[in-house]
Amino acid sequence: MLAMLNHILGTAPSWTDAGHTVGLVGVPINALFDWPMATRAGFAVFQDPKVNAMLKKVLGVWNEFLASPDSAKVLGTDKEGWFGKSGEESILQVANVGGTNKSFEELFQCDPKAKHHGYKSWDDFFTRLFRFDEGIRPVTEPENDDVVANCCESKTYKIAHDVKARDKFWVKGQPYSVVDMLAQDPLAEQFVGGTIYQAFLSALSYHRWHTPVSGTIKKAYVVDGAYFSEPLFEDFTSEHPADKNGECTSQEYISVVATRSIIFIEADNPKIGLMCFMGIGMTEVSTCETTVKEGQHVNKGDQLG
Repeated sequence: MLAMLNHILGTAPSWTDAGHTVGLVGVPINALFDWPMATRAGFAVFQDPKVNAMLKKVLGVWNEFLASPDSAKVLGTDKEGWFGKSGEESILQVANVGGTNKSFEELFQCDPKAKHHGYKSWDDFFTRLFRFDEGIRPVTEPENDDVVANCCESKTYKIAHDVKARDKFWVKGQPYSVVDMLAQDPLAEQFVGGTIYQAFLSALSYHRWHTPVSGTIKKAYVVDGAYFSEPLFEDFTSEHPADKNGECTSQEYISVVATRSIIFIEADNPKIGLMCFMGIGMTEVSTCETTVKEGQHVNKGDQLG
């Protein structure tokens, strides 16, 4: 396991058709840990603070490599390149989900004539920007404060109403626990009984967050958490196969335990008031970078991180 992990640290995620099928494309460390973390022993190990402190160091080293020019080697046009036929088609399928039929060059800021479309590293490609100035992803009614926009390129996962301050995970149950989600922040009590909207961000999607309302940033910080933990009901035994999409089917659970960015926004619209955006890091995609500061005013659609 350590030998494979060491190999991954000097390798950017290449495109694999099989990976796309099981939801593990772009997350090789998750693929390595997928079955171990689904066991009872894995449940204990991957929640251990000492283990996660070491994993944070490991991911930090990998993050440095993924921001380097060497990591751009996987952005080729071959079978395992992200600009190969299968890789690019899959990215476009996700990006054109609204019914458009635009090319990569029409959707994203890039230089199609340059090597790797002008992306300098894997991280540069992964956090690629849309062509906003050319009408891609316009903000919904930017001057109407009664309309709340989507925060990121995501698919609705779950909407929960009248959420509790604290709740426990039971067999096959993943109730939301507001105080724990918000890391025992003093502002958490204001959200008890409120509504949670959670959405899933694919590894193939645009990976920046934008403010859903115009308002003032009251607080913004990142909470360190577990990186490869899923609830015990996914237990992998001789009678029960491992869930190949364990992290995806554990999304309420990881809203409490995962590394996450927490951003409180006081909306300009008094009918909305104080709201909170959470960017939840799944597996190795857990480097949540907040790009706003406390006291800053943001307009609907401005980048948060």
